[in-house]
Amino acid sequence: MSESHSVSTTQAWLESLRPRTLPLAFASIVCGSALAFWQGVFNPAIALLALLTAGLLQILSNLANDYGDAVKGSDKEDRIGPLRGMQKGVITQAQMKKALIISVVLICLSGMALVAVACHTLADFLGFMALGLLAIIAAITYTVGTRPYGYMGLGDISVLVFFGWLSVAGTWYLQAHTLAPLVFLPATACGLLATAVLNINNLRDIDSDRENGKNTLAVRLGPVLARRYHACLLIGALVCLAVFNLVWLQNLWGWLFVLAAPLLIKQALYVLNEMEPVAMRPMLVRTVKAALLTNLLFAVGVVLSTVSF
Repeated sequence: MSESHSVSTTQAWLESLRPRTLPLAFASIVCGSALAFWQGVFNPAIALLALLTAGLLQILSNLANDYGDAVKGSDKEDRIGPLRGMQKGVITQAQMKKALIISVVLICLSGMALVAVACHTLADFLGFMALGLLAIIAAITYTVGTRPYGYMGLGDISVLVFFGWLSVAGTWYLQAHTLAPLVFLPATACGLLATAVLNINNLRDIDSDRENGKNTLAVRLGPVLARRYHACLLIGALVCLAVFNLVWLQNLWGWLFVLAAPLLIKQALYVLNEMEPVAMRPMLVRTVKAALLTNLLFAVGVVLSTVSF
């Protein structure tokens, strides 16, 4: 194997792994752990294992997404978004299948370690094992299988559930060992921001997705309503965090997330006004950064609210 081919293969795998998406997966774990810290039940070992498991699940989702789209021929050379390893022919179908199996095994090991450390009852152990299995199935069947739910416009609700409600509330529960209504507003905010990232991706690829039978929610809504939907996702996340601070946190530090509000509002206005799919290309990275900044500022604010100066 030549050096140039080795480099191109490495680059292809990095493109399929999409490490830039990992911080967004970590953000929901950080938010759940910050809430646990606020309530005095933070457990660093559980938080670290949750971060590892969330990262591996995100990698599995990325690889499965590339595999499913490549097998179905959805990602063609004329798409606005980047072509990845399988589409370029650098990674074979057999190699990607092996990578998916390895990812599942690593997730199982990490997940079992997490529930072994965190769960105190058999019911909790079995419940989180079931949720872990569900998360693996959801990551794979987004684009893989005869009826992938990502092709039916159900990807958005899946992201809201797994990147929001389950990630934040699950991280909280594993440390607090109780479920409190207060966690669902931040959990919803995290989920809405992650869904906004998916929606930008779908707005960018709306034409090619429509032509290839990938009926994402953006395709179903159409370019105008999908843009309004995007603005609602961003503003909705800010509203959830504001209500949480007003009702539960009631601390000045809880408003730290507002520093990210101008970025979200600016992005909402840009998306509403720019109707060309190609204009969404630079917005994907910006959306990830804005969502990550919002989540981190919120988490820092929650932690600082417990400190007396």
